[in-house]
Amino acid sequence: MQRRFASYTLILGIACLLCACGFQLRGTGTGGAALPDSWKKMFLVTNNPNGEFSQAVRTVFTTNDITWTDRTAASYSLVLGPERFSQANLSLNKEARVSQLELTMQSTFSVLDASGHEAMPDTTASVIRQMENDPRNALGKGEEIRILKAEMRTELAQQIIRRIGFFATSAP
Repeated sequence: MQRRFASYTLILGIACLLCACGFQLRGTGTGGAALPDSWKKMFLVTNNPNGEFSQAVRTVFTTNDITWTDRTAASYSLVLGPERFSQANLSLNKEARVSQLELTMQSTFSVLDASGHEAMPDTTASVIRQMENDPRNALGKGEEIRILKAEMRTELAQQIIRRIGFFATSAP
């Protein structure tokens, strides 16, 4: 009985320590974006409204209490440029084949106020990842890049909302 109580106490103690140190599972929480109430109604301006990047931006902003509305009801408009993805070789193996890749995803965005004036100038957000490459597994490499691109889109959207949140709270 005492042994079971001791193990429960230990598990509870570890859980409390993890919570107290700020541990958080990846992909949970608001990502640190605290937008003022005046910035909570936005309109998304993009060339590809149904694209994966636009959907990731909508999802991240919605989870941060942003309401997407039409242009007339919006306080601000987010002008979102297209995602730009590139990959570069970082290193070669002894057979002169690529053993490490660097993946980069970027997008430029700006924010306009309700009257169409620039509230936040053009800003470029970027995410860089590195991955190991097995030249003998082309199919696996393609799938890994697809998964990493999806993660990078979400991370890019989180970076955009953090930058807008910082700008909105520090602007006069």
